Amino acid sequence: MEDSNYKLESQHQNLFFDSIVLQFQPDILPPFIWPHHERPCGGLPELAVPLIDLTSFLSGDPSSISETISVVHDACKKHGFFMVVNQGIDRGLIREAHEHMDGFFGMALSEKQKAQRKAGELCGYASSFTGRFTSKLPWKETLSFRYLPVDIHGGSSTCVEEYFTNVLGKEFEKSGKVYQEYCEAMSKLSLGVMELLGMSLGVGRRHFKEFFRGNDSIMRLNYYPPCQRPHCDPTSLTILHQDLVGGLQVFVDGKWHCIRPDPEAFVVNIGDTFMALSNGIYKSCLHRAVVNCTTVRKSLAFFVCPSKEKTVAPPSVLLHAGADNPSRRNYPDFTWSALLEFTQKHYRADMKTLNAFTKWIQEHDGSAKPSYA
Repeated sequence: MEDSNYKLESQHQNLFFDSIVLQFQPDILPPFIWPHHERPCGGLPELAVPLIDLTSFLSGDPSSISETISVVHDACKKHGFFMVVNQGIDRGLIREAHEHMDGFFGMALSEKQKAQRKAGELCGYASSFTGRFTSKLPWKETLSFRYLPVDIHGGSSTCVEEYFTNVLGKEFEKSGKVYQEYCEAMSKLSLGVMELLGMSLGVGRRHFKEFFRGNDSIMRLNYYPPCQRPHCDPTSLTILHQDLVGGLQVFVDGKWHCIRPDPEAFVVNIGDTFMALSNGIYKSCLHRAVVNCTTVRKSLAFFVCPSKEKTVAPPSVLLHAGADNPSRRNYPDFTWSALLEFTQKHYRADMKTLNAFTKWIQEHDGSAKPSYA
């Protein structure tokens, strides 16, 4: 098959996803067609996601803290999802962050490709992960960029602003400032969430907050153009703000559920790294984004990541026997960079990622004899 927007000469070459053109085509190209059993359907039940008042929790009120950590603990053990409200994020900043996506994704494909993500890298423009996979492709475009809270000299980092001006040009200077401020707000929010997670696991406020304080995180702008036949997109750990179009779905108790969009709330999803940090007590839940057949859908995803060479290992208190605490290690120690390499180069992330990663570590480190299950 050959035309100006679709070129797939072999499974090793890129598929060019021109959303401006493809969103109007009634027939979906083969690489974007998912198996029938994996396609979304209508009429899904709505997941009752706990709504956590973060300001109330951080205020130190004992009754509020006790109730909040109990609710979060139950939710994270069951499905790994909750929402936070009253998190102190300026509504105008959230609105601007959504609006500035239109300027980038509305450009011609050739212009967006100036920021093309290179093979093996995380940052840059990507159209539907076509550099990594050749089938079951999600119907979306992304722009990803790195966020560091401090620079190499210990001062405030401006890496997001610099990325936009250096890669996209001076005309994107305002966008860079908006997303720099947004990432700073997300980093601050993530540390508050880490306090909450630490207390809910019984390791105290500071443990996970300190572990993630020097985070090396990723911000991703997700843009889902209209699709005549919607499909799905499994993703990973995020602090997510979705627009009012909706489409986020979660796999719980053997079936898919929808998540009602709330413009006042951020969705927090436990991912594989934190699942390992909790020794498997908290669950990394499979989720997907379903596109709309008539309307563009947008979301802002902040992936909270530790420094790349930090060792990911649960605190010793979580290894003690107890009702909620496994008495042995479920996963070996690893670095975030190792898991990142595994999911970028060797394995398409799913609900079995950590188990597959554990096996991969064993196969590539014969000297390691970790005592995990």
